[in-house]
Amino acid sequence: MGELLLLRHGETAWSKSGQHTSYTDLPLTERGEREAAAVAPLLAKRDIARVFVSPLHRARETARLAGLDGHDPVLVPDLHEWDYGGYEGVTTEEIHRTRPAWTLWDDGVVPGPAGHPGESPEEVGARADRVLAMVDLANTGPGDVVLVAHGHFLRVLTARRLGLEPAAGALFRLDTATLSRLGTEHGRPAMTGWNLSPEV
Repeated sequence: MGELLLLRHGETAWSKSGQHTSYTDLPLTERGEREAAAVAPLLAKRDIARVFVSPLHRARETARLAGLDGHDPVLVPDLHEWDYGGYEGVTTEEIHRTRPAWTLWDDGVVPGPAGHPGESPEEVGARADRVLAMVDLANTGPGDVVLVAHGHFLRVLTARRLGLEPAAGALFRLDTATLSRLGTEHGRPAMTGWNLSPEV
């Protein structure tokens, strides 16, 4: 396999306002559409073997605008964003009014409505491990594999690829519609590019 390329979806109204967004399937904003399209030249330079995409609209639309539809993208439910449970649509600032020391990475979330109990860092890490195992099984050739997904999930996946605990994803800031690269150095997983974004 070549490198593992991580593409976070473009801006939505809630990513702009800082509201936690997992299962709420918001569209891209106009800026988010421009951001996603601007990534296309970066991807056009790569030898892409496989593309895996979160089933949520904002990720699928980002993949399309970034020019990945020609690579037969496969929808993978495990690529969905961290289930924020009862914190869906809530900002960190709002949570801090009642839990001043709260962080997603250390404390997780409170249960939400039926079907959305929320996830702990370890549960998100288990999903990330499944995705990484799928990627390794799906492609043994020389091309890159692209994952189009969500900010917190991709940060956890990066931590796991680098051999770190899921909560170490806190170390990796990831902006909307940015491209990041995970490769190897001397046979060990390594970050080769992070949070790369063309000017929009």
